[in-house]
Amino acid sequence: MPSLGAGLTLYFCRHGETEANVQRRMQGRTRDTALTMLGREQACAIARVLKRSETDPARLSFVASPLMRARTTMEIILGELALPTDNYTRDDRLIEINLGEWEGLTNAEARARDPETFDRRAADRWNIRIPGGESYADVAARAESWIDSLEADTFAVSHGGFTRVLRGLFLGLNAQQISDLDEPQGVLFRIRGSVVERLEAA
Repeated sequence: MPSLGAGLTLYFCRHGETEANVQRRMQGRTRDTALTMLGREQACAIARVLKRSETDPARLSFVASPLMRARTTMEIILGELALPTDNYTRDDRLIEINLGEWEGLTNAEARARDPETFDRRAADRWNIRIPGGESYADVAARAESWIDSLEADTFAVSHGGFTRVLRGLFLGLNAQQISDLDEPQGVLFRIRGSVVERLEAA
């Protein structure tokens, strides 16, 4: 089970709702659709929660996945915090799970294409890779590498699959429990040591 360095705080969230989320289509790395109006409102809500939870947000190190939906969410948040909207770095380790051949498909479409692999992965997301893509174990390796590299209090914007795995690692959950976690939008998470807090908009 990972733990942050002594005295460090990590805030993180998933990007706001996108057009692909509304369509219930898988959105990994190559299908990077725009935020909806609700998604933009969710980003604003995250900024308000961060203001409420952090005395001086400007002191944080800001980092986002390089995908546009995460960067847009970050830039909205920074704007709401009255900080420069380019005041963040990008880290490839925060990118969404690689969905390979299933990118852009609905669950029903993916299962129709390859029912055996779809059902095997549904039963074991941790170990079974999507054809041409990743497993949750692959994502966990990226997440652990990123956690180990943190040297300052940080706010990060990433993706549903990544934040699910990140939370599960800190909570010490097993593979199935991690797979069963939700992937909320408009919710901020805070980690100190190995304690995970869910911070909801008022």
